[in-house]
Amino acid sequence: MTGRPAPAALPPTLRRWLGPIAALAALLVLLLGVRYADASKPGRVDARIGATVDGVGPPWRHVALALDFLGEPGGAAMLIVATVTGCLLLRRPRSAVLVVAGAGLTVGTATLLKHLAGRTIHGADNLSYPSGHTAFLTALALVAALLASGRLGLGRTAGTSLVLATALVAGAAMGWAQVALGAHYPTDVLGGWCTALAVTPATAWLVDRTADRLTDRTADTGPQQRR
Repeated sequence: MTGRPAPAALPPTLRRWLGPIAALAALLVLLLGVRYADASKPGRVDARIGATVDGVGPPWRHVALALDFLGEPGGAAMLIVATVTGCLLLRRPRSAVLVVAGAGLTVGTATLLKHLAGRTIHGADNLSYPSGHTAFLTALALVAALLASGRLGLGRTAGTSLVLATALVAGAAMGWAQVALGAHYPTDVLGGWCTALAVTPATAWLVDRTADRLTDRTADTGPQQRR
């Protein structure tokens, strides 16, 4: 006998809606990247938003620094370990794999896009588009929301709303911190958020597909090995 397959990292009820959303997010990342390619100054939208957020003082600056730390190697490692542990305790191995794969591919994609876009801030060596910090925290939030949606058995509308709302809160929080600290332009933040929204659901689908294939192979070879 074979055991029941592990719960999906991407709930089946959400696949039909998150697919087009991920495609639209990828398109927006591309359009923004083309629009601000090789730029070294803020655009009109960046200037207007940045003027109201940049340069916050205490205590909000401390909040921004704390959020920024979560996107640094040390803080990111702590978040990943904590999230993976939570997934394993909840017996969601596919979600645990998605934490590592989703965050890794999202940040890797953001890093690659930075070199392709060539947008800079505060000097030629500081590539800014898209925001890797925003992409990372949004990716983790998406994994958590997908896990919650699956465990609660939410339908398409409720599940998609939860996923998007969670991603929006995480992206807005980290995005605010990055703009407030002067590390990114607002459009960099939007690009990072969209990068996570495009990459993470696709990675979840890939994790499920790979796991399903491995399960099918195990089921096919099992009876032959017992003969």
